[in-house]
Order: sequence, then C-alpha cells, then structure tokens
Amino acid sequence: MRGLRLRTHSLLGVGLLLLLPWVFFVAGYFLTTHSLQLGENRPDSYAIPMVAAFVGLVAAFVVVGVQMRRLLLGPLEELGQASRTIAKGDWGVRLPEASIREIAEVRDGFESMVKELKQAQQQQTKLEEERRFLISAVAHDLRTPLFALRGYLDGLEQGIARTPEQIAKYVAVCKEKSMQLDRLVEDLFTFTKLEFQSTEWLGGESAVDFGDIMHKSIDSLKPQADERHIQILLVSAEPSVSMIRADSHLLERALSNLLDNAVRHTPVDGKIHVRYGREKERVVFEIHDSGQGFAAMGLEQGQVFEPLYRGEQSRNRATGGAGLGLTISQRIIRRHGGELKAGNHPSGGAVLSGWLPAE
Repeated sequence: MRGLRLRTHSLLGVGLLLLLPWVFFVAGYFLTTHSLQLGENRPDSYAIPMVAAFVGLVAAFVVVGVQMRRLLLGPLEELGQASRTIAKGDWGVRLPEASIREIAEVRDGFESMVKELKQAQQQQTKLEEERRFLISAVAHDLRTPLFALRGYLDGLEQGIARTPEQIAKYVAVCKEKSMQLDRLVEDLFTFTKLEFQSTEWLGGESAVDFGDIMHKSIDSLKPQADERHIQILLVSAEPSVSMIRADSHLLERALSNLLDNAVRHTPVDGKIHVRYGREKERVVFEIHDSGQGFAAMGLEQGQVFEPLYRGEQSRNRATGGAGLGLTISQRIIRRHGGELKAGNHPSGGAVLSGWLPAE
C-alpha cells in the first residue's frame, strides 16, 4: 500500500507544531493550578505553562525533524548514493523503500530506469561481441579465396600452367574466387548498411510488381542453376494481384539471396519450386528446394537467420558465402513490413516462405 503524499505529511507536521505547544501549555497550567479555568486574578500561574508550551514547541520541532529525516531526506540520500554506485557499474544496488508516495514514485521510476540501463548495457555488450565475431569471421572468409586467388595468380606468373588447358583452368578458378570475394564484400556492405539504418523503412519505395522482381531474381540465378542442371519451376499469380510498395533493387537482392541459397544447397539434377500469389492484403511467396533441408530441430530453423550462421554438413563454408545472405534477406523483407521464415517441407528439402504487404 502506498504511503501518504508529501503535502499530507506537511500538513500533519504543521498541525503538530501548532497543537503540541498548546497541549503542553494546558497540561502545565492544570498541574500548576489544578484547574482548567483561566483567570486574571492568578498571573503567576502562567509561568510554568509558558515554559511547558516552549518545551512542547521544541518537542514538536524535534518530532517533525526526525520524521522529515526518516521519511524524506533519508530516502533521497540513499537514492543519490545508489545513483553514484550504479554510475560505477554496480547494478546490484538495493534501492530504499519510501513511505511518502512521491518518493516511492521516484524510486519506482529510478528502478525502471536502472533495469532499462542494465538491459541496454547487456544488449550493447552482446552487439559488440557479435560485431567482433562478424569482423573476425568475415576476415576469415575473405582470406580463404584471397589465398587461393594469389596462389593461382602466382602459378600463372611463374609459368606453372603451361598448356592452354591449364591456363584456362587457372583463369577459371581465379574468376570463381574473385566472384566469391565480390559476393562476400557485397553481403558485408549490405548487412552493415541495414544495421545502421533506422528500423522504419525510409525512401526509395514505389509501386512495383512482385512478379517482375521474382522473374529478374530467377534470371540472375539461371546460369548458376543450369550449370548444375537444376530446374527452377515457377508457379505465379496474375501480375495485377502482386503489386507491392518496395525498393525494387533491395527486394531483388533479398529474393536473389534466397534463390542463391536454394541453388547452392540443391543437389545436381535437383528442382526448386517457386510460388507466389496474393492472400487477402498480402503477397505471399515460397521457395522450396530438393536438398537435405534444414536440421529437424526447431532451434536451428530459428538460427538460420542469425548472422554468420551455417548449419551442419552441406550448409557450411564449402558451399560459399559468408553466412549473411539469409540474414540480409530477412532484414530487407522486415523493413518492407513483411516477414520471412524457414522450415522443412514434409516431402523433404528446405522451405523459405514469407509475405509482403500488398499495394
């Protein structure tokens, strides 16, 4: 139960200051005269009551002072001490209880602030650890193709590749490694840009056809899929029902990342089923590959969108990428007001499904 308000305590203190001297005066007068009748014929009878009234006034000041110290000044001093302790990084400080309602409200607000600051510090520490891990992991991923690229270039320079076939092979490997580097740098740039942008999507939006963006994304991955004899089968809706408001360049990047993930994890001669259409006020889409799928554990399915996450076996660095593609795709789609989820299809393979607000 909350205590009284400060003005109520103040009024009680003033009342005590006014009442207690009179109580002492009347008590002193009664002890002196054995009567409560005041009369002019006994002037000497007021000396002791006046002294008693003065004593009562002093006692009232003492009581009011002690109460102010206990109820007002003490809790404020403890709050001040607690703030200095928290400023030193000690979050385990115990805040004082208060009987005055205003002080109690300040204490509750201070406690809420401390909890928020503690959570913010913990979140900041976590973000700093993630950034350090991100830098080290991306540096490792950049170093691998760089070493390979340098090795093959040194081989060309030193004349190790002598025949046209060997030279063509060395050049092809160098091109492949340079493309890996380009993808890593582009992923890192996009991820960093999304990290520092506000949570609300700003600018660059226009009414676009989701189907056009999906077709462009498929066309950009077609050579990579054809090289491994992978079929990309598209089931689409009418163009008029797939209009959305989006940044077409970034949304194409998100869909390309999803399709690239599907192509890299689909076996040779496999299939990728792509579907999209409108459901009420949403444009929904699904990309289902015929690979091994994500791990059966729901925890891992939730982790696939974490930065630098890779599953076991086929979903590792050997397949290329920095582990940022799905993270970037989910953040871009969320910035557009939609959502992206991962799962396993009942017939096998991984499923990446999502939605965006329809225009």
